[in-house]
Amino acid sequence: MKALEVRGVRKRFGRVTAVERVDLAVDAGQFVGLIGHNGAGKSTLLRIITGLLRPTEGTVLVGGVDVATSPREARLRMGVVPEEPALYPYLSAREYLDFVAEVRGVGGVEEALELTGLGPDADRLVREYSQGMRRKTALAAALLGAPGLLLLDESLNGLDPPSAARVKGALRQRVDQGATVILSTHVVETVQAVADRVVMLAHGRVVADEAASALGGGGLERLFLERLAETM
Repeated sequence: MKALEVRGVRKRFGRVTAVERVDLAVDAGQFVGLIGHNGAGKSTLLRIITGLLRPTEGTVLVGGVDVATSPREARLRMGVVPEEPALYPYLSAREYLDFVAEVRGVGGVEEALELTGLGPDADRLVREYSQGMRRKTALAAALLGAPGLLLLDESLNGLDPPSAARVKGALRQRVDQGATVILSTHVVETVQAVADRVVMLAHGRVVADEAASALGGGGLERLFLERLAETM
């Protein structure tokens, strides 16, 4: 069984096609970098996978569960960090994570705080946090319960280098334990540092799907520019 299957997914907003017949199958234990220019359709595709948007056409399965027909069961299998996380500003990070853990019926709050480096600031109110610390709080919430699929939309942006390194290490550990991570970004260097596989979107279509090891030094940036130029 695949960790994620996207079958013929298409999404239109009026006359605009944001995602055009995307097919994607991801095995457990893979770290996938989803790259593309701004407006390529990355965030739209992730929102469809999480069930926040319904596709115009197509099907999404998470661990064999159809997101459209069984959204609650599918979401319990995911940890999600959107590009702009919405948090409760008058809760502390610890209180927020306790709340999320209770809703999801999972544990691991202290571990998530430690992995993201929030421990010393866990009892401060979220409204006092910097943008980077808010992003770390959202990442910690996504890690709760060790979900089989982690979907991260530009989630390493704004993190200081030590925190980014810690989070990358935590994500790699989860992948080595059998979880699947999909990290959406337009920063090629980030993908080169962490991904096993690279999927590139351009104008809503998959234009490349390659093993990161096959690209070599500088190969990903070259591929990105070549494939983007072909779609212009």
